[in-house]
Amino acid sequence: MNIEQMRKRKKELGYTNEEISDLSGVPLPTVNKIFSGATKSPRYQTMLALERVLVGEGTAVGSKVAEEAFEYYVSSRSNDEVRNERKNAERQGEYTLDDYYAMPDDWRGELIDGCIYDLAMPSPGHQTISLMIGMSLMEYVDSNGGECVPFGLPVDVQLDCDDKTMVEPDITVICDKDKIKKKNIYGAPDLVMEILSPSTRVRDLTLKLNKYMQAGVREYWTIDAEKERVLVYKADGEDIIDYYTFEDMVPVGIWDGECSIDFPKIKSRLEEMGLREG
Repeated sequence: MNIEQMRKRKKELGYTNEEISDLSGVPLPTVNKIFSGATKSPRYQTMLALERVLVGEGTAVGSKVAEEAFEYYVSSRSNDEVRNERKNAERQGEYTLDDYYAMPDDWRGELIDGCIYDLAMPSPGHQTISLMIGMSLMEYVDSNGGECVPFGLPVDVQLDCDDKTMVEPDITVICDKDKIKKKNIYGAPDLVMEILSPSTRVRDLTLKLNKYMQAGVREYWTIDAEKERVLVYKADGEDIIDYYTFEDMVPVGIWDGECSIDFPKIKSRLEEMGLREG
């Protein structure tokens, strides 16, 4: 991916230079110089970091930068590990639900557009946030006799109703109960929340954001415990992003704000337990 392609992708995603700096770890002055054209030949590692943000981990397999990074990564691996890495990389984009269901029982991961992504076990802070939000959503539904069903723990979601994608959101709300099957959720949820972690941050903010919006998810939250920030994306006819902090009561849009998540309470609980995400 060259600089002009990055500019185009940056515009498509609607990212500011500050957000790209934040996500990539590249200093803001460097990001500004690259996208303004002041820096003509950025360092290789800098371009790799920017590409991972703008394209999404695992989706730039065919690019020169990604291929070189992969070669560098496997250079210190054993022969067996290298063969397995190459085999998996060559199949990325071709995996199906048969491969997904053939994974070991103790494996956690997702299938997105035929690509397999590993998921680490959630940290105590991650689980605390998920549990508290799930309880708040369930209390609202129970109190108001709503038809929607919240899931406060990861559940398989066959997002595109095909055999190439199965995601595992942290928190999900389904208002069409016909989508709830014995093995998974079949179709787009109404509300999805992802709690960011170092290993999923880029994917949640780029690849999965695009997948959720294209599939028809009405509302998507990304929850960043490290930066104490909540971004809410709404698909109601125009691209709208609402910014909140852990000092805010964050309204649930699919219920017209009648339910709000008490992030000051979540922040206080995390502080009491000495928990920090990541």
